[in-house]
Amino acid sequence: MTLTVRLPPRIEQELAEYCVKRRLTKSQAVKQALEELLRSPKGRAPDSRHPFIGGDKGDGSDVSGNIKAALRARFRKHGR
Repeated sequence: MTLTVRLPPRIEQELAEYCVKRRLTKSQAVKQALEELLRSPKGRAPDSRHPFIGGDKGDGSDVSGNIKAALRARFRKHGR
């Protein structure tokens, strides 16, 4: 597959320097970077088993405005 990407001059210069230091072609460097990006946790879909994912059951509206009331209600249920 062929892919054409426009790089800002600064990034193009950094890529050229990176390739010279490591004796890589630009294509090799970009392939390695993409492989690393796609394997990293940030490049993957979120893990739904994480304990904080899905913890908030609200609709996302006015979270900061009603947080105290929500916390009070939650702890009242557990305290009694």
